[in-house]
Amino acid sequence: MFAKVENNQVVKVSSQLTDFIPFEHARVWDKAQREANGLYDVNYDTSNLKSEEFYINGAETIAFANGQVTATYGQATAKKLEDVNAVDQNGNPVLDQDGNQVVIKGLKSNHIARIKSQAASALQSTDWYVVRNAESGAAIPANVATYRAAVRAKSNDMEALINAVSTVEQLIALYAYNQDTKSRPLGDFPRL
Repeated sequence: MFAKVENNQVVKVSSQLTDFIPFEHARVWDKAQREANGLYDVNYDTSNLKSEEFYINGAETIAFANGQVTATYGQATAKKLEDVNAVDQNGNPVLDQDGNQVVIKGLKSNHIARIKSQAASALQSTDWYVVRNAESGAAIPANVATYRAAVRAKSNDMEALINAVSTVEQLIALYAYNQDTKSRPLGDFPRL
């Protein structure tokens, strides 16, 4: 990212140097030549930047000081853990076309939906055993039945852990991978 500085103020920012100077100059000017012409590389201060999965990051501010251009981010705000009912600017409930309250899903609901999807995906390769059993009475092999029960149990355990958190930081910690134990608090689904 590059910035044009005039009178110690950033006047324009672009990812393309050629937005400021002709291609032939952009190709050959070194950093000192660019800065002599008021063109600076943008340095990013990401100390306030957090995972967009869990936070709404603050606005980016770009400023020139001490001979360099720096982009900083405002304070990040944690996304809601719990579901909330949608309301309009007057505080009235927002309803769908059937007259039902619109609900904005929180992080817990979204992560539990992800866990359910992963469990369904893990079970999919053995679903045919269940269908065959329902249609013809053919037995489901013991190892397959055990695996399917273990996947469902693990899904339930993961959902309970997610439901138990009371802060975004606790939710993030469930996914933190420990290199020493090769695991995470949320755990992983069993394999067949």
